Amino acid sequence: MELRQLEYFVAVAEERNFTRAAERVHISQSGVSAQIRRLERELGAELFDRSARTVVLTAAGKAALEHARAALAAAGAVGQAVGEVTDVIRGRLTVGMVIGCTLTPLFDALAAFHRAHPGVEISLLEDGSDRLVEGVRAGAVDVALIGAAATTPEGLDALTVISERLVAAVPAGHPLAKRRRVTLRDLAAHPLVCMPPGTGLRTVFDRACAAQGLHPAIALQAGAADAIADLAARGLAVAVLSESMAARHRDRLTARTLDDVDTPAVLALVWKGTHSPGVRALLAHSRQAFTRPDPA
Repeated sequence: MELRQLEYFVAVAEERNFTRAAERVHISQSGVSAQIRRLERELGAELFDRSARTVVLTAAGKAALEHARAALAAAGAVGQAVGEVTDVIRGRLTVGMVIGCTLTPLFDALAAFHRAHPGVEISLLEDGSDRLVEGVRAGAVDVALIGAAATTPEGLDALTVISERLVAAVPAGHPLAKRRRVTLRDLAAHPLVCMPPGTGLRTVFDRACAAQGLHPAIALQAGAADAIADLAARGLAVAVLSESMAARHRDRLTARTLDDVDTPAVLALVWKGTHSPGVRALLAHSRQAFTRPDPA
């Protein structure tokens, strides 16, 4: 039994898909499948039920999963322990980032961390906030930048980097641009362009609409704020953005704070404990990057 086989087994179990697992561990799908088959032959039991579209753990697979995670954690702890003594950080760090979020300070932190600790392999994973939180809880993701509604997930440590209210953004001449106050009910009369489900901004918006029994028409969805702004600027729909997202496009869009949405959209770094020297070091660089004042 090899550690890489256990790594591939855990990846398939968490991704519930051989293709995504192969992308995560950076080898071919056939390579992952072959190693899993070898592991199953050695254990004398099938670990996955492959008959359905989604890969499902068998009873034997469920029994093996936590032990496999523990074995991988123990192997990683060996290198971490040596690193603590020698002041050299090595290994792998998986960083998650919510879809559609281009946050320069995070990239600055990753670059500074890489310069300081070139022996650490950094993997960047883009996904929805809910899946990233699951990954952090399961230990598959070390640190993740997620979007949330007002508060960060329970049971995880967090560093909030942005907390802003939602706005409606429209081009000059749009009826909403002439109003001083805009509400959710006002938006319901227009087609909207918004972030996809799974993002913090969309969660805030959907919850606020549900609380008032509103069902606005989301005509368009885009994972990047710039794309949402481009669509709104062309008059295709009213953009639902955060304050800073809209501010970047003030030359072509007029932003109006949604008067009846008090819950802020939050962007936060989340992690599960700081037992890893790599996580501690990355968080130190992140705090420095996110608290650095913007250039004038």
